[in-house]
Amino acid sequence: MNVTGVVVNYNAKDYLLACVESLLAEGAEAVVVVDNGSADGSEEALAERFPEAKWLPTGSNIGYGAASNLGVALAGTDYVLVCNADVVLGPGALGALASYLGRHPETAVVGPQIVTAGGQLYPSARRFPGLAESFGHGIVGQFWPANPFSRRYTMAEWDHTSAREVDWVSGSCFLARRDAWEQVGGFDPTYFMYLEDVDLCWRLRHNGWAVAYEPAARVTHVQGVSTDRRPYRMLLAHHVSMWRFAWRTTRPRWVLALVLPGLVLRFGLTAGRRWLLGQRAS
Repeated sequence: MNVTGVVVNYNAKDYLLACVESLLAEGAEAVVVVDNGSADGSEEALAERFPEAKWLPTGSNIGYGAASNLGVALAGTDYVLVCNADVVLGPGALGALASYLGRHPETAVVGPQIVTAGGQLYPSARRFPGLAESFGHGIVGQFWPANPFSRRYTMAEWDHTSAREVDWVSGSCFLARRDAWEQVGGFDPTYFMYLEDVDLCWRLRHNGWAVAYEPAARVTHVQGVSTDRRPYRMLLAHHVSMWRFAWRTTRPRWVLALVLPGLVLRFGLTAGRRWLLGQRAS
């Protein structure tokens, strides 16, 4: 199959092996593992189990987007599947995604249906958030998860069982057309973690490309394998990325004066809830 799998790894050895196994089983022509400074024996385990996979060490944790860009640069195929190390592709997933791009030459990126390790649907296809959705999902959603702002943002009115064009899909796993990726420069490496996928899809769509969701492809994503090791650092990175995306896309500019205090409030609420949950657990 004319697909290279690019897997970004950070201390996720056992999950990485399962991910690479699923990519090769699905017929990926090549697999590139970009490692962000793991110290858990991932390199040795991969070399022993899957010597055909290419190991590309970055030397340190340079972030998801920057690491993905390095891996895609080594791909010699027309299509590139970018994914986290804690993703496992289901039977036929890679073929379904490649088939969608083959049938839709206007589409740059197509994402699969993503389910959690427990089998719950993850809303991986979403709308670009406006100011109302950003406030409602980010602030109101802390206390009322099923609020109408979050439901609109996550497209909760749709059952996610049919293929369709969407605003953006999760960067945890998607198939990209390499020429479209190169046209916009791939992920913006200034996003350390989070929203690099939203930003990529936003730039692709502004360059005339479509983004799509294909539920005939199904993958399992454990989530949080790497990020949960440093939750507060990742929380800060998430909010910095939100500000970066808002700065790039918000017009008129005066609206940014409302965005910044909202992000500060959201960070405080989210960090406080996480701390309280940690105290109760201990």
